Amino acid sequence: MFSRDRWNEILEALNANKLRTLLTAFGVFWGIFILVALLALTNGLKNGATANFGNRATNTMFMWGQSTSMAYKGMNKNRRVQFKLADVAVLKEKMPGLKYVSPRLQLGGYRGANNVTRNEKTGAFQVNGDFPEFINQQYMDIVKGRWLNYSDIQKEMKSAVIGTDVVKSLYDIGEEPIGTYIKLQGVNFKVVGVFKNPSTQGDSEEEANTIFIPFTTFGKAFNSGDNVGWMAITATDGVSMTQLKPQVLSIMREQRNVHPNDMRAIGNWDLAEEFAKFTGLFDILSFVGYFVGALVLLSGGIGISNIMLIVVKERTNEIGVRRALGATPWNIKSQILQESIVLTLISGLAGIAFASGLIWLMNYALDQVGPVENFANPSVNITVVIIALIILTISGLLAGFIPASRATTMKPVDALRTE
Repeated sequence: MFSRDRWNEILEALNANKLRTLLTAFGVFWGIFILVALLALTNGLKNGATANFGNRATNTMFMWGQSTSMAYKGMNKNRRVQFKLADVAVLKEKMPGLKYVSPRLQLGGYRGANNVTRNEKTGAFQVNGDFPEFINQQYMDIVKGRWLNYSDIQKEMKSAVIGTDVVKSLYDIGEEPIGTYIKLQGVNFKVVGVFKNPSTQGDSEEEANTIFIPFTTFGKAFNSGDNVGWMAITATDGVSMTQLKPQVLSIMREQRNVHPNDMRAIGNWDLAEEFAKFTGLFDILSFVGYFVGALVLLSGGIGISNIMLIVVKERTNEIGVRRALGATPWNIKSQILQESIVLTLISGLAGIAFASGLIWLMNYALDQVGPVENFANPSVNITVVIIALIILTISGLLAGFIPASRATTMKPVDALRTE
C-alpha cells in the first residue's frame, strides 16, 4: 500500500513538467486507443459480413444433380443426374455424422411467371417443397400460425407457410391470412403460417416471396414423384461439414451410378467452407489490430522509459540526499517504478475510456440510421480490456525498470556532487 507521502511525491514529480508528462502519456493513450478501436472496427466488419450467414446453420452444404462428364457402366456422358428420396435414407444410414439431410423441391420464382392466385389477385412466387427440419438449417421467424410438421408430411396435407411479401401481394391491409386458401398452379393450399426472414442482407427479398409446402404434397400435386431437386445437409455439432463432404459426394456418385472421378455430375456449395473463409479473414484482421496496437503501445512504453531516465537525471541530487539520509536502494527503485506505473495506467485508462466512447458513438449512429451493409455492432470483449490493463501494468514496470536501476547504482557521494 502506498503512503500519502509517497503519493504526494509521485504527483509532484508528474506535475513538475506538465507538458512533458502529457506528451509522454499520449503515446500510451494513443496505443491503447488504437488497439481497442481497431478491434471494435474489426468485430463490426465481422458481424456485418457474417450477417448473411446469420439465418442459416453455417455447418451446412447444399447439393444438387448436374450432367455427367464421363461415361460409366454403359451409360453415356452428359446424362442428367436426378436425386431420389431413397438417397436421403442412404446418406442418413451411412453417415451418422450428419445431423440433418433435407430433400428439397422448387417451383417457379418470384421474378418468374404468375403461378399463385387468390381471388382476383395473382403473383409470381417461389414454391418450395420441404421437410420440417429445414427450419433448423435456415432459420425463419414464424410471425403467425405455425411451421410445417410431420403430420403434414405423412398425410400429404395441402398446407402452406407464406412469406411476408406474399401476404402484401395477395391480401388486403389488415386481412388475416391464416386459414385462408391460395392456389398454386390451380391447386388449393391452406395457409397455416406466415414467416419473415430475420436477415436484412443477401437474398432476403426472394425468401420473403417464398411459399413452403410439405415435400410429399409437392411431389403429388406437381407430379415430381420421388424426385429430389436438391438437398441441404448439416453436420452434427463439433463435426466439420467440409471434412464430411468428400464422403457425401462419393456415396451420392455410387447411388446415382456416376463415375467416381466425375467431379461435374454433382454440384455443391459448401456454406461451412465459405463461412470458414470469412472467419479466417477476420482472424487475420484481428491479429493485425493486436499487432499494430502492440507496436504503438511499445513506442509509448519506450517514451515513458526515456522520460523517466531524464527524470532520474534531473533528480540526481535528491536521490543522493535520500541515500545519504538512509534510504535503501529499494526505496528509490520502488518510487521510480511506481511513478512509471501510475503514468502508464492513467494514460492507458484514458485511452480505453475514449475508445469506449467512440464505440458507443458508432453503435448509437447505427441505431439511428438503421442497418448498414457489412457493418454491425462494433464491440470489444471485456477480456481484451482486462488483458490490455495487465499489459499496461507490465509495460509500466518495464518502462521504469532501467531508470530505477540506474538510480540505485549511483553512490550517494557521486550523486551529491552532480550539478
